[in-house]
Amino acid sequence: MIETKTAYGRLVIGEKMDLFAEAVRLAVEAKAASSSPNFTWAFTGGSTPQAWYQWAAETDAIPTEVIATTHFTVSDERCVLLSSDESNFGNAERKLLAPKGVPVEYRHPWVVAYEPEEAAEAYRRTMLLLNPPGQAYDVCFLGMGDDAHTASFFPGSKLLINDSDIFYAAIETPQKGWRLTITPTGLQACGLIVIMTLGAGKAVALTRVLEGDDALLDAPSKILKTCAEKVVWLVDEEAASELSG
Repeated sequence: MIETKTAYGRLVIGEKMDLFAEAVRLAVEAKAASSSPNFTWAFTGGSTPQAWYQWAAETDAIPTEVIATTHFTVSDERCVLLSSDESNFGNAERKLLAPKGVPVEYRHPWVVAYEPEEAAEAYRRTMLLLNPPGQAYDVCFLGMGDDAHTASFFPGSKLLINDSDIFYAAIETPQKGWRLTITPTGLQACGLIVIMTLGAGKAVALTRVLEGDDALLDAPSKILKTCAEKVVWLVDEEAASELSG
């Protein structure tokens, strides 16, 4: 793997399976170094995380002691039932958490049965019980869409302008409905942020974020510049193909 520094965090370019393993290594290393009484690890949505779940489950990639003592959640969620194929936490639970026997009390979905604002408030209360004051997740996994969005910060998102200094929020997104998400302020309060970006379909977006002059509202993943010292991009060669370096 090749590693370089950018204004948006460390950039690691490599093969898919190597990047999958690196994602685990980074999280396990963060847990070993953490003094948090409750270590929290947030997954995300999309096809790449789902492939990673399946790989991690089949290969026993995450050490047993980490599986047994980590509180798992997701950094953003759709307002759908956990049984839905569209549920970020539901997919993580079905493909990884349940197969690996993560205790139910260590699984923390957003309460999607509530109205969005109520769900966000309930989630904030849960995270306040798990994390020290002023801290969000110990490890936050993110992805990036081909429109350069990350978490549930889509182009034009009001959260990129003002998130009221809260860590987690409900936001109504045009054409996508309500979403529940960590906020920009919440990202700054995370211990480690790992954003996995794979495939040729992400090449243009990745270049827009890391090298382009797009405004933040047009390329929301640029928000990671505000917390670059804790961000690691895991990128395959196809996604990196448009980068100048």
